[in-house]
Amino acid sequence: MKKCVIIYNPHSGKLKKDYFLQTFYDILRKHGYETEVKYTKKKKDATEIVKKLEDVDLVISAGGDGTLNEVITGNLERKKRLILANLPMGTTNDVANMYGYTKNNYIKNLELLLEGVKKKIDVCFINETPFVYVACLGDYIDMAYSTPRSLKKKYGKIAYVIYGLKQLRNKINSYDVRYKIDGKSYEGRYSFFFITNASRVAGFDDVYYDIKLDDNKFEVAFCHVKNKAELMKIFFLVNNMDLKDVPGITYHQTNNLELEFLTGPKVSWCIDGEEYKSSKTKFTFKIDRDTRMMLPKENIVKLFEEKD
Repeated sequence: MKKCVIIYNPHSGKLKKDYFLQTFYDILRKHGYETEVKYTKKKKDATEIVKKLEDVDLVISAGGDGTLNEVITGNLERKKRLILANLPMGTTNDVANMYGYTKNNYIKNLELLLEGVKKKIDVCFINETPFVYVACLGDYIDMAYSTPRSLKKKYGKIAYVIYGLKQLRNKINSYDVRYKIDGKSYEGRYSFFFITNASRVAGFDDVYYDIKLDDNKFEVAFCHVKNKAELMKIFFLVNNMDLKDVPGITYHQTNNLELEFLTGPKVSWCIDGEEYKSSKTKFTFKIDRDTRMMLPKENIVKLFEEKD
């Protein structure tokens, strides 16, 4: 019998009980897997668990986008990498929505991934830290990791709106930067920085209409806004058109970006919904291409170049 390990973050999303775990065992056994559940208790637990696993046939990340990031990070630090899968149980689940999972139907989602296909995905890095789908910086972006867990458990995604409204102020910080892409140098002043490998970010579907998860590229979008009125306009446009076509957005597609802040940013980066603290002013972005995942068949044709 094949061996599966579920890495379960019991703190992801709204408060849940473990009643569904027995159903998970039954479904996995039906698909030929003997299953063990390992619980996380604090940040980085999932990374350490994956690093120390013996060879198993499948590792399922049962949590939010941050848990998936930790699981992939641990896998990247192994000599022999394992096949991974994402079982969304978080609040926003941007990655899972992009992959084609249902909303909050854990049983159906487990069936979808077990009946899915193995695909290699590009995993991006900021300096030496991996991220699955987004690294971003700017005012209010801290909502992703600063919104109190108690609010998220009570209100779900609405919690981010409640917390964000309290943070709104008129002035928005901006930064002078130099950056290099594919050997070509640029300079500019920007308020927000998004490096992504995703079609969905922060709950916005189809931020980009045509992205691929195996094309050895990530998307770069910078924008400069002076106040919250301009920011709201950008949000409206992003919700109605491809981000790269929005006026005021500087867009690139690449697999290597060097970014230097001429004055240190006043806020932290956010990677996959979690805070990334750094005192550095220079950041390098690149790609690793050797992570295999089981994915639902729903959006495979849309999200991948390789047809296998």
